[in-house]
Amino acid sequence: MKKLFTLMMAILAITPAIAAKVPMPSDAPKSYESECASCHMAYPPGLLGEKSWQNVISGLNKHFGTDASLDAKDQKEISYWLQKNAATKQKYNVVAPDNRITKTPWFIREHDEIKADVWKRAGIKSAANCGACHTTAAEGIFSEKSISIPAK
Repeated sequence: MKKLFTLMMAILAITPAIAAKVPMPSDAPKSYESECASCHMAYPPGLLGEKSWQNVISGLNKHFGTDASLDAKDQKEISYWLQKNAATKQKYNVVAPDNRITKTPWFIREHDEIKADVWKRAGIKSAANCGACHTTAAEGIFSEKSISIPAK
């Protein structure tokens, strides 16, 4: 019984680290970096499901208040890649309200202790700015161990 308890505790200890890793696929098209990541972090496609990515790509002419339209070749290439690498785990695969990662149930649950005024700090600006607090977000690692919340 003691061995079973020890094994269960070890699994629980590593589970958050595993769950907090959403890697960026190595086959990201150059257009994803040059187009999408020129305005915001290059979000790992595993943070949203296929339908949410379809919605994002089909609405680029009004992409969160900006016209982020792409030429047909880049749009097709990015769309295919995002959908191919979209989330399959139920946690991330729900259709995101307003196509926003920050409105998904898992995001809200993970950030429920963050007060509204924290998101407005100059060093953060919005909940969509993952890299402001998650120091390893660019590598797709959103572990609580790599959080440093800006004071201002």
